[in-house]
Amino acid sequence: MSSNPAKTDSAQPGAGVMEKLNLERYGVYYALVVLLIAATFMGWPYFHAPANLINIMRQASYTGIIALGMTFVIISGGIDLSVGSSAVFAGSLGVILMNHLLGRGMHDSYGFLALIFVVMAVLGTINGLVNGALIAYGRIVPFITTLGTMSIYRYLSLYIGDAGEFAARSNLINQIGMSSLFSFQFAGSRVSLPLPVFVLLVLAAVLSFILNNTRYGRYLCAVGSNAKVAEYSAIKVQRVRFWAYGIIGTMVGISAFLLAGRFGTVSTNNFGIGFEMDAIAAVIIGGTAMAGGRGTVWGTVIGCFMLQIIQNMLNMAGISPYLQGVIKGIVIICSVFIQKQKQ
Repeated sequence: MSSNPAKTDSAQPGAGVMEKLNLERYGVYYALVVLLIAATFMGWPYFHAPANLINIMRQASYTGIIALGMTFVIISGGIDLSVGSSAVFAGSLGVILMNHLLGRGMHDSYGFLALIFVVMAVLGTINGLVNGALIAYGRIVPFITTLGTMSIYRYLSLYIGDAGEFAARSNLINQIGMSSLFSFQFAGSRVSLPLPVFVLLVLAAVLSFILNNTRYGRYLCAVGSNAKVAEYSAIKVQRVRFWAYGIIGTMVGISAFLLAGRFGTVSTNNFGIGFEMDAIAAVIIGGTAMAGGRGTVWGTVIGCFMLQIIQNMLNMAGISPYLQGVIKGIVIICSVFIQKQKQ
């Protein structure tokens, strides 16, 4: 008679721990499933149409690519508010160079666009490394540093473009921006995988491998968890933080190229506006701790899709775009509050 209660008592704590671990690890995926079900009912029959789902993935991919880098920065214990301004700066200079070279007689080809892609990625990386140097070696608080560079990059772009826009003269960049890896008819609808979505998934796989299977990934988590302990363990803390900002800078440059290709222009007023908010929100929703030390790249990808699904639902419900920003802010606050309760 006494053995059964003892067995029950010993099993319950283990089950509770496993349930907690599963919820923390897979909670974002459960939330995505619930959100998809809710969106299907609310947006029936339009939400689940292939064209709408493809558009959701395409829209999420631009900020999603930046959010991948933001994951590394937040895990390291930092923050980057300059990603939108950095994107417009890299995009503007890249388009200016493109138009200049085409005007000098350079042939509009895929090789030429590859050069422009590298230029934008390098410009974004440089912007990120400037932030990283000021934060890691200048010992300036990340919030203040990136708030300052956010203003610098945006207003430099406005000055260069006279608060206007730069139109790309390349026809190929527009084709690439709207291209898909494959496209076929299914049940009367066209199904495709947009290039930006493919780039997002490939970069997510690469960065997930770096985070989970390399020394740098382990050092990054150690620095974000406790920088002093990491330093006592002979980890070069400042170097780890420096390269985290370099990674997000590269992601910004890649996203800027893809977004410039989609619209064919870079508006110095609107390009990249709100990218920092969407990227940070996606990282938090995806399960990365705002305090640093732990996070997941694939959780961030799911967080990006969830944000875009919410926006799509609000559009279908006829909610004002101005109120959509309010809802995003509420989502961020709620996500951080839930994290605090877990801690």
